[in-house]
Amino acid sequence: MSNYHHAVLLNPSVDALVKDPSGIYVDATFGGGGHSRAILERLNDKGRLISFDRDSDASQNVPDDKRFLLVHHNFSFIKQFLTYYRAIPVQGILADLGISSHQIDEAERGFSHRFDGPLDMRMDRDAKLSADTVINAYTEEQLGNVFYLYGELKNARKIASVIVQARSGKGIHTTEDLKRALFELTPKHTPAKFLSQVYQAIRLEVNGELRALEKMLMQSAEVLSTGGRLVIISYHSLEDRMVKNFMQTGNFQGKRETDLFGKMERPFHPEPTKAIVPDEKEIQDNKRARSAKMRIAIKN
Repeated sequence: MSNYHHAVLLNPSVDALVKDPSGIYVDATFGGGGHSRAILERLNDKGRLISFDRDSDASQNVPDDKRFLLVHHNFSFIKQFLTYYRAIPVQGILADLGISSHQIDEAERGFSHRFDGPLDMRMDRDAKLSADTVINAYTEEQLGNVFYLYGELKNARKIASVIVQARSGKGIHTTEDLKRALFELTPKHTPAKFLSQVYQAIRLEVNGELRALEKMLMQSAEVLSTGGRLVIISYHSLEDRMVKNFMQTGNFQGKRETDLFGKMERPFHPEPTKAIVPDEKEIQDNKRARSAKMRIAIKN
């Protein structure tokens, strides 16, 4: 378990989340179980923790604790499963978004441009859509939209065009195939940044991550108790923007909606108002923490 994933902002996130040791809490992204174990340490015998993870590999990290339950499913169904397990309302929800160190470091999962492996990128290995399908079956227009919307790449259309041309032969089926196809477009001074944006875009499309996040956030307002805590750790601007807007306004556009008396209508209020980031020591110990932003909101 220790090598599976190094939990980011571990103590600050759990400090912000757990206020009632007898409460019911949700770890929406179980992964290596680092956050879940820290939450369990804060709970008494009456407390409960329900964690979610759609990656079957996460099951190897399950703690032997009667207060704990792992749901092998996408957190976008959080309300459905909490209803089934008679766990509503909960006192806190934590989500550490993105992919785990384990997923990145396993070449066969195809998440990283650093290793040669099949173009997979599925968090749920039983899912039908893979990176291979996206790269080889999407139209040029669809690919361009993926790279523009999810990778925020200015030359998204050109990237899509190059991929369509390159796949016309034997196809593009490995991470090295994709790197070779994009070689001429890859900046020589910042290759890792460019490739990371490309791979991020494909991964978000394959796993429907932004759609799942949107559903989970909307449902969080329905399953949390008044005063309950919503703690989200994100790693790129698309996720952070969604989380920030939702916590501040209750919608994903950041539109301030008020009632007849001018009072803003929103299910949460952020506390603090700004994102919390890892300190220098944590970044030195875990370089994957450098882009992390944690936001906290309290249910009204």
